[in-house]
Amino acid sequence: MEHATGNAIADTQEFAIAETSGSEYGQISINNNVVAIIAHETAKKVPGVVELQGTLADGIAGIMGKKAKDKGIRIEKENEELLTIDLTVVLEFGVKIPDICVQLQAAVKEAVEDMTGQQVFAVNVVVQGIRNLEEKKPED
Repeated sequence: MEHATGNAIADTQEFAIAETSGSEYGQISINNNVVAIIAHETAKKVPGVVELQGTLADGIAGIMGKKAKDKGIRIEKENEELLTIDLTVVLEFGVKIPDICVQLQAAVKEAVEDMTGQQVFAVNVVVQGIRNLEEKKPED
């Protein structure tokens, strides 16, 4: 099993999508960052998700110019065909946490598979915190 190291932005390994019939034009590769952005854009559309929360490594990478759309997302390649996506999120206070997490997992899995053709083995969600929407977001 091949593990990606660090966060999506720090890991520049590309995933090669398996060639399909009629693909005589050449190889197609999709970078981890593209998968991370798909996961980020999908996650923020799920009702009850306030933000994706980065780790200490994200904070350090932010100093070096890490993009906000990769914050709180880690992509691992399980084998040639399967990806695992780890999301660290902050949810809205008062939501049913398990319900939101299941919606988030399904939405991210479907979006990544539809847009990339890459099969997703798992979408792991870590709820880092909860927040009232009225609360001001801490400044980065």
